Amino acid sequence: MISKKILTLLLVIMTATTLLSGCGNFHTEKEKDDLKEAQDNNKLERFSDNYFDAFDTVTSLIGYSDSQETFDEMSDEIHKELIKYHRLFDIYNAYDNINNAKTINDNAGREPIEVSAELIELIELGKDIYGKTDGKVNIAMGSVLNLWHNARETSIRDPEKAYIPDIEDLKKAAMHCNIDDVIVDKEASTVFLSDSEMTLDLGAIAKGFAIECIAKKLEGEGETHFVISAGGNVRTSGKKGDGTDWVIAVQNPEIDSDDSYVDTIDLADSSMVTSGVYRRFFEYQGKQYHHIINPDTLMPENNFLSVSIITKDSGWADAYSTAVFNMTIEKGMEFIESMPDTEAMWILPDRSKVKSSGWISRED
Repeated sequence: MISKKILTLLLVIMTATTLLSGCGNFHTEKEKDDLKEAQDNNKLERFSDNYFDAFDTVTSLIGYSDSQETFDEMSDEIHKELIKYHRLFDIYNAYDNINNAKTINDNAGREPIEVSAELIELIELGKDIYGKTDGKVNIAMGSVLNLWHNARETSIRDPEKAYIPDIEDLKKAAMHCNIDDVIVDKEASTVFLSDSEMTLDLGAIAKGFAIECIAKKLEGEGETHFVISAGGNVRTSGKKGDGTDWVIAVQNPEIDSDDSYVDTIDLADSSMVTSGVYRRFFEYQGKQYHHIINPDTLMPENNFLSVSIITKDSGWADAYSTAVFNMTIEKGMEFIESMPDTEAMWILPDRSKVKSSGWISRED
C-alpha cells in the first residue's frame, strides 16, 4: 500500500505535468480528423485520471482532448493496457490464461515457456541493457533480489523481526545470475532459464518499458499533448494544449522535507526517470536499507539519495537510472556523457546536486 505522504507528493509533482493516454486503435479516421481539427484550432481541454492497481504505484494521466468523453475512452483503454503489462511482467502472481514472468521462473531448468511478443521484447531489452551497462542492470538477478525482497517485507510487516540477508546466502544466490542462461527463441516465442535456481526480476525496466509502449500507441493515434507518470517514471509527448512546454519536477528524496521537489525542467517528447533511496526501504538496527541492490557488492549502496535520467525512451531511462545509481559519480558521469540525448542529475548525501553537461534546470 502507498503511504498517504508519498501519494500526496506524487500528486503535487503531477500538478506540474500533464497526462493523457490511449493504446491500440482508439479512434476512427473521422475521430482522428476531428481531433486534429481541435488541436489546430487550439480547442483542447485539460483532463486527468489516476490509477492505483498497476506496478505497485500510482499512475497519473493528464492531457488535452476535445471532450471528456473522448478522454475517458482513452483513459479506460490505457488502464487495460497497464493491467495487461502488469500481469505479464509479474513475478509473484499467476493469472488465468497467461504465461507471464512467474511462469518462466516456475519452469526454470525444466522447459521453455511460450510467451507473448511483449514479454519477449522486454527480456531481449534486458539482455541488451546488461551489455550496455556492464552488468549494472541484470534481469537474471532474481535469486539475489528475492532475498532482499523477503527481508524488506518481513521487516516492514514486523519491525521486531527485521533482518538483512546473510552475505553468504547472497553470494550463493549470485551464482545463479548468469544472463547467458536466459535463452530466448524468437521464432518459437519461448523463454527458457537453463539454470534451475535462476529467477528473473524485471523490476528495473518493466514499468518504463510498459509506459513507453503505451505512449507510442498513443502517438500512433495522433495524440501529442500528454504526459504519463508512474511513480518515478515520467513520459511526455509534444507540448501542452496551449503550445507551452511541460514542466516536470524532480521529487525531493527527503520525503519529510517541507520542499516537495528539488529541481524542475522543461521536457518534450522524452522521458525522465528517478531512482532513489526513498521509494522502498526498511530499517534494521537503526540503518535504512533501500531496494536498489548493487550487483557487485550484493548490497544497497548509499552514494546518492537519487539519480534522475532524461532520455527519449522510458524503458532505457528506467534502466539507466538504476545502472548509474550503482556507479561511482565519475563512472556514471562518463557513462552519461558518452550517451547521445541522455542527461543525468545526482542528489548527493549532503543534498548537493551534480548535473551532466546538458541537464538544463528551469532555475539555471
